[in-house]
Amino acid sequence: MILSRIPASEVSRPKVIFSIEGVGDAIGEFHRFASPRTADALLRNLPVGGRVVRYGEEVYFQVSVKAPSENPKSVVDVGSIAYWPMGDAVCVFYGPTKPYSPVNKLGRITEGLDLFRNVKEGTIVAIKKG
Repeated sequence: MILSRIPASEVSRPKVIFSIEGVGDAIGEFHRFASPRTADALLRNLPVGGRVVRYGEEVYFQVSVKAPSENPKSVVDVGSIAYWPMGDAVCVFYGPTKPYSPVNKLGRITEGLDLFRNVKEGTIVAIKKG
């Protein structure tokens, strides 16, 4: 496949789907420029998923992908998707919450952010290609 034939948005902002068991699907996009090595490692290994843990107004779940700190951030916006190197976990910030420790920003949820408010601890979430 020739990259020039792929719209730039699909390369720099690939779409992902968060399938939340018993709740529904949320749509997001990874921003490759924020943490390119982390984003690429996750994208290469999709689908990935795990069981939800809640922390403030954040849900996170451990994934099989391990990535080091990359442009770590201690503050993120509501709607952010991030990778937490300390826990090998993907995080979704559905409300104002400061990360437990610095995270690699991955992108944002574009549709269905409110679904994460209803997720119970232990629910399975899978990230798939959009």
